[in-house]
Amino acid sequence: MNIQVKAKKKRAVQLSTLLDYQIPLLKLCLVKEEVNLKPPFPAIKSAEDAASLLRPLHFAPEEHFVSLHLNTKFEVIGLHEVSHGTLSASLVHPREVFKAALVANSYAILVCHNHPSGAKLTPSKEDFETTKQLIAAGKVLGVSVLDHLILGLKSNTNKTTKSDHNHFEIFSFRENYPDIWD
Repeated sequence: MNIQVKAKKKRAVQLSTLLDYQIPLLKLCLVKEEVNLKPPFPAIKSAEDAASLLRPLHFAPEEHFVSLHLNTKFEVIGLHEVSHGTLSASLVHPREVFKAALVANSYAILVCHNHPSGAKLTPSKEDFETTKQLIAAGKVLGVSVLDHLILGLKSNTNKTTKSDHNHFEIFSFRENYPDIWD
């Protein structure tokens, strides 16, 4: 055992002496923000489960793109706001989505954004491309993308009616376009 420890120390010393440049040492730390939530967090079994958990997004005045981080039992272990956009757009890059997923040691993610303008939940061309990119990146990184949801309110809904589930709309890429996961 002492031999292994010494060998590791020696290898580290050798590496530092081989470097001709002073390169900053980077250390990645996971910081859990304290929030007042009601554990245990539920397992996500359907698009409706995720939409229920993300209900406040239905009422947001700007577009938000978030990712739910899930463990192997599909229990929620974290939520990451990837992007906060304008009334009609939000910029998303797979790098930003998976950075948080990898740090959180996520087994899978479910991504979601809202359409705050009250427009139909028809996905845009950009929504399709983003979804395809995320699925491909997830396959490479070993983090499954379970679904991409679009949330919104039905067009005739008063935004103050937060308790009635009949006013919410959910679009699921997995349910409507399962072939993009192949």
